[in-house]
Amino acid sequence: MPPLNAMRAFETVARKLSFARAAEELHVTKAAVAQQVRLLEQEIGAPLVERSGRGLALTESGAAGAAGLAEAFSTLARAVRAMREAKGRRFLVINSSASFAATWLVGRIGRFKALHPEIDVLLDANPTEDSLESSTTDALVRWGAGDFPGLATTLLFKENVFPVCAPDLANGHSPLRSPQDLSRHTLLHLEWSSAYSSWPTWSDWLKAAGARDVEARHGVWFNNMAMAIRAAAQGQGVALTSFAIAADELAGGRLVAPFSISVETPFGYYFLCRPEEAGKSRIKALREFLVEEAARSAAAPA
Repeated sequence: MPPLNAMRAFETVARKLSFARAAEELHVTKAAVAQQVRLLEQEIGAPLVERSGRGLALTESGAAGAAGLAEAFSTLARAVRAMREAKGRRFLVINSSASFAATWLVGRIGRFKALHPEIDVLLDANPTEDSLESSTTDALVRWGAGDFPGLATTLLFKENVFPVCAPDLANGHSPLRSPQDLSRHTLLHLEWSSAYSSWPTWSDWLKAAGARDVEARHGVWFNNMAMAIRAAAQGQGVALTSFAIAADELAGGRLVAPFSISVETPFGYYFLCRPEEAGKSRIKALREFLVEEAARSAAAPA
């Protein structure tokens, strides 16, 4: 059998069709993921992924094994959980994106544990479309327009987007007094999937702010909100974000919102669970806690 790490790296790349997004999920570097995939290709004796336009595509050999590997790792996850629960340890598993987990959930899950010491929580930042089809997951936090068929859905946040930056940048040599002042600063962008084309861009925000002479297409691009927020906090530029993501950085003074103008979106973050389990005490406790925390975040000062 090929090394397990190599198969795990390829399975993640096959799902994400991106070395960068696979690296983010696995918490390793892009180069490390590429190296593991090359190792598996050497073991198999055939290429598994290939360049396709700006992205990746699976080769015939890669497609032949991708689904089987995904099911195999799901089976392994269920087996590990069963072993843990056999000795009396029953995790409450909440699944979210790595970005949302890093910027919001991680800072709050400890308070939930303090309020409910009897509940052991496992925060899984490895989202897949069928997460609730497996018994290994109890609840999800997902971003979208609220259309999650067959699931019990509770809104945590609606997204209103506004600029943020480091305090030293906002008050430095080129202070941000009006939106037009952004012409002298680097704009930090998110490269959203085309499925989220309704998400406001810098062009949308600048139009709402009446800043006609600011170039909205240049700057630095990220495919992960947490990276954009970190770059903004380091003074590298001005990012477009929401309270759901930036609340802790704003409250801690690492970021400021130099303008009061925001752009509404049709999207938000939602708590999801199986309808038949929505009334379970553990899941109800987690849902109510996250709703309360979301309300505090949404009320954070700009």
